[in-house]
Amino acid sequence: MAVTQSAEASTAEAPDGRAPSGGQDAEPRAGRFPGISPHAVGMLALLLTVTIWAAFALSARALSSSTLLPADAALLRFGVPLVVLAPALWRRRRRLAAVRPGPAAKIICGAGVPFFLAAMYGGSLTSAAFVGAIVPGMVPLFVSALMVAGGKSAPRGTQAAGLALIVAGVVALVWRYTASLDADVLLGTGTLLVASGLWALYTVGLREVDLDPVGSIGLLCLPSFAVIALLSLTGVLPTGLARAEGADIALFLVVQGLGVGLCAGLLYAFAIRRLGPERSSVVGSLSPVAVVLLAVPLLHESPTLPVVVGVPLITLGVALANGRRRSSRTKVSADA
Repeated sequence: MAVTQSAEASTAEAPDGRAPSGGQDAEPRAGRFPGISPHAVGMLALLLTVTIWAAFALSARALSSSTLLPADAALLRFGVPLVVLAPALWRRRRRLAAVRPGPAAKIICGAGVPFFLAAMYGGSLTSAAFVGAIVPGMVPLFVSALMVAGGKSAPRGTQAAGLALIVAGVVALVWRYTASLDADVLLGTGTLLVASGLWALYTVGLREVDLDPVGSIGLLCLPSFAVIALLSLTGVLPTGLARAEGADIALFLVVQGLGVGLCAGLLYAFAIRRLGPERSSVVGSLSPVAVVLLAVPLLHESPTLPVVVGVPLITLGVALANGRRRSSRTKVSADA
């Protein structure tokens, strides 16, 4: 999940933290990818990002059947990017230290340990389809609520219709379990809604910091890894990393650490520069559909009627909610 701004704002910084000289149109340079158009490269980056978002939802569900505990997955999620980006983060240490406490708290709480544990726990009680649809799907609604609470105008037109479709999709997902009073699924759904609300807080915080994608990853992962390590060392959160199977460690290291923690943020920022925020947002809304399709062969989940009805509604709603606003230059996009 991320916040994308207007074409001008979305290209405000280069990967080294400095503003590019030519904006979005100047970013693709001839010869960087010989024989491949900038549009094709951007689409490839975006499709990889959507795949990683889907893998996050799948791993949230798979954690309950693995030999890893939530704390173990969190250590990999936040620790691996720190190791890979250590030299780059050291060069950005002054910019990181200069971030104001308010926006930093939104980023750290919104996408750090509280979000991660909520998403993992909610996924263990529901299904990959629920994680992939509810967590990213509800972000535009929560962000719109935060914007209205901050004095911005309420969404109108197609964006309001998109938010209504998102709500209808979530209702379609859970109505059967509400009627049968399935406590586990309802608790899991509520936890996933909390996770989505936290990610919305993170997206708002991202707009308030002057950091490039690498710096934003560092701002999130440094304190999050410290918190999860402290909770593990003191026994507040149990850890079984030393006894976990190597295959499970490798899977979560690749999916959570390298994929979600490192590659997704960098690839999505790259895609926005190549394709623009509007197109990236619409294609990114396909993440819930990708989760449902991948969960069938990988987790042996069979799509139920509520999933078949709810997921397309949420996907369409996210696409409409990310449509161009005539009265505002800020757009919201949800990613997993």
